Amino acid sequence: MERTRPRPPLFRSFRRRSRRTAGIALASVAALAAGLLAAGTTPASGATGATTATTGTNTATVFYYTKSRAWSSYYLHWAPDGGSWTTVPGVRMEAACTDWVKETVDLGSAAGLQATFNNGSGTWDNNGGKNYDLGSGTVTVKDGVIAHSDPCGDDNGGGGQGGGSAQSATVFYATTGTGWSTVNLHWAPDGGAWTTAPGVAMDAACTGWVKKTVDLGTAAGWQATFNNGNGTWDNNNGANYALTGGLSTVKAGKVTKDAKDPCAATVPDTTAPTVPTSVKASATGTSVVLTWEPSTDDTAVTGYQVTRTGGSMGTAVVSTGSTVYSDTGLEADTTYTYTVQAVDAAGNTSAASAPANATTGQAPPPAQPGTMLGGDPRKDPIYFVLTARFYDGDSSNDRGGNQDVASGNAANHDPMFRGDFKGLVEKLDYIKALGFSAVWITPVVLNRSDYDYHGYHGWDFYKVDPRLESAGASYQDLINAAHAKGMKIYQDVVYNHSSRWGAKGLFVPTVYGVRDSQWSWYYDEKQPGFEYDGLTVEPKSGKSYYNGDLWSTAEPSGNTCLNWGKPTGQKSPEGYTLYNCQWPSPTSGMFPSKYYHQCWIGNWEGEDSRSCWLADDLADFNTENPEVQNYLIGAYDKYIDMGVDGFRLDTAVHVPRITWNRRFLPAIQQRVAQDWGPDKAQDFFVFGEVGAFVNDKWNRGSVNHSAQFYTWKERKEYTADDTQAALDQYNYEEQLGTGQQPTSTNAFLDGNSYHTPDHSKFSGMNIIDMRMHMNFGDAHNAFSNGKDSDDSTNDATYNVVYVDSHDYGPNKSSVRYDGGQDAWAENMALMWTFRGIPTLYYGSEIQFQAGRTIDCGPRCPLATTGRAYYGDHLEGTVTASEFSKADSASGAVATTLAQPLVKHLQRLNQIRRAVPALQMGQYSTEGVSGGGMNFKRRYTDAATGVDSFALVAVTDGATYTGIPNGTYKDAVTGDVRQVTGGTLTVAAPGKGDLRVYVLDLGGKNAAPGKVGTDGPYLK
Repeated sequence: MERTRPRPPLFRSFRRRSRRTAGIALASVAALAAGLLAAGTTPASGATGATTATTGTNTATVFYYTKSRAWSSYYLHWAPDGGSWTTVPGVRMEAACTDWVKETVDLGSAAGLQATFNNGSGTWDNNGGKNYDLGSGTVTVKDGVIAHSDPCGDDNGGGGQGGGSAQSATVFYATTGTGWSTVNLHWAPDGGAWTTAPGVAMDAACTGWVKKTVDLGTAAGWQATFNNGNGTWDNNNGANYALTGGLSTVKAGKVTKDAKDPCAATVPDTTAPTVPTSVKASATGTSVVLTWEPSTDDTAVTGYQVTRTGGSMGTAVVSTGSTVYSDTGLEADTTYTYTVQAVDAAGNTSAASAPANATTGQAPPPAQPGTMLGGDPRKDPIYFVLTARFYDGDSSNDRGGNQDVASGNAANHDPMFRGDFKGLVEKLDYIKALGFSAVWITPVVLNRSDYDYHGYHGWDFYKVDPRLESAGASYQDLINAAHAKGMKIYQDVVYNHSSRWGAKGLFVPTVYGVRDSQWSWYYDEKQPGFEYDGLTVEPKSGKSYYNGDLWSTAEPSGNTCLNWGKPTGQKSPEGYTLYNCQWPSPTSGMFPSKYYHQCWIGNWEGEDSRSCWLADDLADFNTENPEVQNYLIGAYDKYIDMGVDGFRLDTAVHVPRITWNRRFLPAIQQRVAQDWGPDKAQDFFVFGEVGAFVNDKWNRGSVNHSAQFYTWKERKEYTADDTQAALDQYNYEEQLGTGQQPTSTNAFLDGNSYHTPDHSKFSGMNIIDMRMHMNFGDAHNAFSNGKDSDDSTNDATYNVVYVDSHDYGPNKSSVRYDGGQDAWAENMALMWTFRGIPTLYYGSEIQFQAGRTIDCGPRCPLATTGRAYYGDHLEGTVTASEFSKADSASGAVATTLAQPLVKHLQRLNQIRRAVPALQMGQYSTEGVSGGGMNFKRRYTDAATGVDSFALVAVTDGATYTGIPNGTYKDAVTGDVRQVTGGTLTVAAPGKGDLRVYVLDLGGKNAAPGKVGTDGPYLK
């Protein structure tokens, strides 16, 4: 899951977990606003005093606008700066002129005053809880806006400073979308008085525009607002419009100074764009990728024409809106020539660019749907990679997004989307050389947010993110390439949430946005026909993340968001006005309850953690709704059809267990069985992230939020309504408590004997071993804590075990594990021999980024974090025809493969692969003394005749009693022991080292003896 996600730097977000980014949310701002004293309730300052208003030499005359209040009486409650307040309700204000009251007060030696207003009967205007900070002289307060002018002055009709001025100004106002039949200009020259409301009528100019020319006198500029004469105003959201001399236009909240006359005859555009430069063509197989630098134009470039010559098909011309063009399905061994021309909206076309040539190679075999490999997943140790940060095989799909500069990534030439499937395919032999036969990759679906390289902001769940794919290196190609090497692909999938922009094909919200002088940098101009795909650069803005299709200043039909477009009363850190419906929130009405839950999590171990939003950038699916269920099931069926070998379930604890058991897990099994048969369906590996970040067996006593709880079927029937059933199940299980949960012996030996496990109550979901993960600060703690939870897990031999990940280090540390090389070696020795499936986060084999913050979002460069780019360590070539061994290696990757922990890891994988008991065996500590990480394991399969029994000692010495007599051979040293009295004693091998004495049963069950060669720890 990705807890911290990027958003524009104007917000501040509050959440318990930080997972993938940094930024802000209107929901958080709204929460802060709710905590402020509401306007119109009570004064912000409750102090009272004897200060009274009199007229002196240092005074302030305060005018207050009454039209929007309709109070019968108006009181000024005030205090001079540094002085005491009047007695509530203050002093009664007197009538001034139409729609205004006033009061003059004596400030004494103070430079200004604090003020609030009320009706004398308990209704207040206290500026949203902040009071009004007024100066001296003449001050007006109108609808929350403070100005310094006399609204009742003599010159309030025209608003000018007298005749004969040499300075005039003309403003054009766009009426399109206002619905106003009359438009009034209410204005004041800088330092002068405002017109009498509603101002002066504007003149018709041309279709969609009205205008007015005013006399500024000696003023350099002026303030303006507009209204329809019936109480509806456009006052720039309370800020007024700041205009200058000359001609200005005001359209959709945007001021253009020194503008062209919008009603003047249109001058034909005859200027062509500049010629595209730096055109480059590169061929991969029978595909060519063409790139170039964007052209410029006096208006705007709307697209490009690409001309291709060569091959038997002759000349071809295609149009594109991007500066990247992929040409596929070409002839093999053929040279093609490309030129590019830029086109503007008037149809003007630039001259052709300099030609670029590329020669294709041999056509790759067409990608066929993969067939999942099958086989017991416990045999396959897992290597976990963030695909976008692993290895860059194709730089043309690199993308930095709108946080590229702010994050510091641009300065490092390190775009967030850097690694890709092509790079992963090229380095599969590296992973194989380490000894891993399964690769867990981050989500592949098309993401959409400001910082989405991690994959957990899914937007189009039916489409693979093109920032990960290349010509000849699609997701299907990756799956096929891995399978060809005997390696599995486990896909990270998200059922709990979409991106904050919703899910394409299900629901996409429309957010409020205004492209004014403050916000135009954030809201892209709408481009009809342009569709976001994450990769294609939107031609006008040159930004690939594009949000022009998501926002609207006009309230959309059928809108359900509350207070659409109204200012929240808050400002961004930059001082920008924040608006309702500007940012996704579950409580705003922006997301329909049919598809999304409507609340924020309050209790992380409570029911609401399964039915509310984790964070503003993780829009929480209503997973109990059949339409949502069908959307997600259909999406993930696609990837099952492609032949993936398993799913890692992100944020599994935030979906009710009954929803998993009723809907999603059966759907997975049904599709796999349909595609690949019932036998392989049993091998499709599903493991869930049930985030229990504590060191106790039951997560703070809550069974519903404990990892092992999700490995079980339901024990009773519930109502057919999934929403009610989720509540009923939660309450039922929580009331039963921890002492009434099911138990299992599936992970434990019966004495020295393996017994057939009982999976009849298995839900279909295995789990990440959060208990061990949280305790891996010390391997001994991880060992004792892991054992403690195994009797409440359906079958802990399937637990996925790791030290750290893309989210946390041990004990919920925010940094990558930094216990040192010896501790790493010890942790690995335990993981590779104890029950469960050992898993390693990319780069840990060389202690990559040890001690670095795992994720700080766009607040810091990725290069400084635990998600740094790993590719520099993989440059060069590597080949591996078998697991745990590199046939050849050169360059930086050869240096990487020579590191001590790599050698340690390779041998651990060799030993584990040679001893079935270490892969699939049950375990026991019965009859094992010594107090360390010592145990015995056995695996027996009557169908294949396999019987494997091993005694394991990690770091510490041990004595094993009551064991079968016979010959035991150590897989680490080759030492041979004859046991005749049922006892074998092992000396302490030392930190990071271990002993694995395997009972030699002859034939196919003969002990392997010494496996591999001695290394820095295993010796």
